[in-house]
Amino acid sequence: VAVAQVFVREVPQEATYTSTIQPYVKNNIVPQTAGRITKINVEVGDRVKKGQVLAEIDKVQLQQAQLQLHNAEVELGRLKALYEAGGLSKSDLDAIELQYNVAKTQVQNLIENTTLLSPIDGVITARNYDAGDMYAMAAPIFTVEQIKPVKLLVAVSESDYSKIKKNDRVTVKADAFPDLTFDGKVERIYPTIDPTTRTFNVEVVIPNNYSTLRPGMFARVTINFGSNDNVVIPDVAVVKQQGSGERFVYVLNEDGTVSYTKVELGRRMGAEFEVLSGLKDSAIVVTGGQIRLKDGIQVSVNE
Repeated sequence: VAVAQVFVREVPQEATYTSTIQPYVKNNIVPQTAGRITKINVEVGDRVKKGQVLAEIDKVQLQQAQLQLHNAEVELGRLKALYEAGGLSKSDLDAIELQYNVAKTQVQNLIENTTLLSPIDGVITARNYDAGDMYAMAAPIFTVEQIKPVKLLVAVSESDYSKIKKNDRVTVKADAFPDLTFDGKVERIYPTIDPTTRTFNVEVVIPNNYSTLRPGMFARVTINFGSNDNVVIPDVAVVKQQGSGERFVYVLNEDGTVSYTKVELGRRMGAEFEVLSGLKDSAIVVTGGQIRLKDGIQVSVNE
């Protein structure tokens, strides 16, 4: 038989998960009421700043509300003078002040809904109307997405719940850029476990300073849970028992015999396995010729 001596080594406890890149923030731009779109200022793909005017809606209702506000302001000033002269009760003054404040709020609301601003720095990813269209309160006029940074929702195994912490560093690879690796961190850990999949969501954020990654890209996220000191063996030493999922190795004893030994395997690392239990440090395992072996049989070792 061929043999190899195996030793305890530091084994990185890593796991790789697949996910889809998402925008960090996604906003649908819509007014509260229907109205005719008078102006479209941006197109799909345009980068926009927070507060930038994206579109304008017909201002007829706004102009009417502004006239009503002006009249209410004039009336309020007149009645305040009358109240100070003792010709008006406090309750009547309060009533006109209320009307003025309602009119003022209505004007502010109409300003916000006739001049549509971007709430974030981002990029326009959808435009569903043209100038002159009547907004029908169906699809949003625009969709704006923040792509610096981007995020991913990763479904992590329940068994790793206690191992992962907020701000843990992760690495991400996207199929669109096979030669690039991106650094990210855990920003949020969801507090519940999905009873169907036995996983919990982890939100990973990537700075994406150069806007290389885009929402919708397929990505692989590698999370490092630290490292363990365990025996590492060649994969050719592992024997699978027929009809079960159990794994065994033949261990060479000092008297030249072999022992059929059950092992619990951990992570696979290329052509090697981490052994969680069943083997001691410096053990000698059979790596070739196992097909004719039985427990306790005498063997000769190929030099």
